[in-house]
Amino acid sequence: MADLLYTIKANTPKEDVIRQLREHPEIKFVSLVGIDLAGNDTDEKIPVRVFMKNIDDFYAGTAVQTDGSSVVLPGIATLNNAKVDMPVDPSVNWFVDYNFEHYDNATNRPVGTLRIPGFLIHEGKRVDSRAVLTDTLVNVKRELVNLFHRHPDIDGLAVSGEEVIDIVFTSATELEFWVKTPLEEASVEEMSAAEIMQEQYWERTHGAVRCALEQSILELDKYGLNVEMGHKEVGGLKAQIDESGHLTHVCEQLEIDWKFADAVQAADNEIVVRTVVKEIFRANGLEVTFKAKPMIGLAGNGEHTHIGLAAVTADGSIKNLFAAKNPAEDYMSAVGYGALMGLLKYYEVINPFVSATNDSLNRLKPGFEAPVCIVTSLGHTPQIPSRNRTILVSLIRDLENPMATRFELRGCNPYTNIYLVLAASYSAILDGVKMAVNHKTSELLAELSKDAGDDGFYLERDRAYRSEKDVFVDFTQDERNRLFGTPPATVWENMEALRKFPDKVKVISSGGALHERIINAFREGALLRWKTELISRILPELRGIVRKAKKIDADFVTDLDAYNWNKIFLLRAALAKDSIDEKSLFTQLVTALNTGEYETASALQVDIYDKIEELKTLYDAYEKNII
Repeated sequence: MADLLYTIKANTPKEDVIRQLREHPEIKFVSLVGIDLAGNDTDEKIPVRVFMKNIDDFYAGTAVQTDGSSVVLPGIATLNNAKVDMPVDPSVNWFVDYNFEHYDNATNRPVGTLRIPGFLIHEGKRVDSRAVLTDTLVNVKRELVNLFHRHPDIDGLAVSGEEVIDIVFTSATELEFWVKTPLEEASVEEMSAAEIMQEQYWERTHGAVRCALEQSILELDKYGLNVEMGHKEVGGLKAQIDESGHLTHVCEQLEIDWKFADAVQAADNEIVVRTVVKEIFRANGLEVTFKAKPMIGLAGNGEHTHIGLAAVTADGSIKNLFAAKNPAEDYMSAVGYGALMGLLKYYEVINPFVSATNDSLNRLKPGFEAPVCIVTSLGHTPQIPSRNRTILVSLIRDLENPMATRFELRGCNPYTNIYLVLAASYSAILDGVKMAVNHKTSELLAELSKDAGDDGFYLERDRAYRSEKDVFVDFTQDERNRLFGTPPATVWENMEALRKFPDKVKVISSGGALHERIINAFREGALLRWKTELISRILPELRGIVRKAKKIDADFVTDLDAYNWNKIFLLRAALAKDSIDEKSLFTQLVTALNTGEYETASALQVDIYDKIEELKTLYDAYEKNII
């Protein structure tokens, strides 16, 4: 088992690829991994002999095709024009996915599938998420190198612009996930109390959860991911022990972090981590979910995304472009300030790629350490780096290690299409850097720190963008909305930003890869999933909540019981009961979705969610008062 091949390194020559596959006959299959606009990765089983025989065709993209019904490319690969070619990408690592439930008799090793990241090509053009990021970074790199050569003396930068010959885009993600015993339900109220009392965060893991976490870390290191930490997160409760001494009723939240990589490789790595984690926990009898908000009322799963930028100089050294020349005197270089302001200024049109599902927006609620405002924090002084967990973009610094300076985008979740988010983010960063090279760091700090209503030379007049306060506690909701902008409440509201802010869309699509056709396809796919999930999944679940809120027969009923039940009865009817003359909110929502009245549907969704929460609160009080 120690001799298994886990990775074929980036840019390995074809002859070496074939040699390694021949040396490892346990690798029986090849699978091309294309990422559609919803972030789904393709998977198939191609016999490895076919791949080795036709390897040139796989590189050229003529060996494997899929069609428009198999991948999310709405408006691009249509049913009457569906052919999509899939060439491999040799510039990144290829990973071997082993099936430890299927052993090869000849080698006595698990059967492996070589998973090869690739692209999706339609009518000769690359139209997939990986291509959008890859091509965007080519453009941003070219623009930045030329910019630095034109502006060699950028304020606060530890390197001369004329020395820059290449750009390195560094990124990393942190993966949170819930793990539980299959088919068992735990008390949300009990877990909510455990979160508030901080009984789980950094707790020692036990039993099957501990085994699965340790096995996952060790397995991921075999893929060269250099795991930095695995630990308990804020959510969960203590498992119970059955008569045989086994842990039961497991329900815990965990996190795994691994080393940064080039932006495209970092996004590929995340898919590997999700796959490995899910398989190992399943082998230990545990269910894993990466959903952003698997249980309403409890902490959701985030995926904080780290964004960095470095320059390669003529002597081969690498310099962090965000770090200040004198970190004890300034937070960042002018490049860093500009990059951060670019992210914040254009976040309204980055956010649709960050949060494109009902589930993702359910996570972004005040009080759960999930960001709801477009705001950053730098720390109270440059000498003391700090982390404000209530803001959207954190500045991470280490005075002793300039290379550690980076941004942490806290809005993402494990199913965010990180390829598209990074493409849009680096394009926004480029716009900010173009502005910043003409300013002193003191001017840029003042611009970033301006109050709402103050004129600025880059940021919007009526907005504030920096706060060192707890934005959940120190501001009311009205104040947050006024200072930092009103966050979208539904998928439709979020997608509307792509229509409402055409000038901002122009900036994130300036590289040519995230172009109008791709953006429209992404938006169309997101709205279709929003509509379908509401009708086919969410409304049936909500109808079940309404049906369970039944009147309780009791010998002793007080006036409070009667009052509560009357309110519950009226709420249930408003939500789910039709009459000839009046339709329930559920029926109104389905009608609005099916007729394409999405603005009305969006408002109804918000109203329904509010009334469901009111119903749950009322019924909880009603039920507890019955003795």
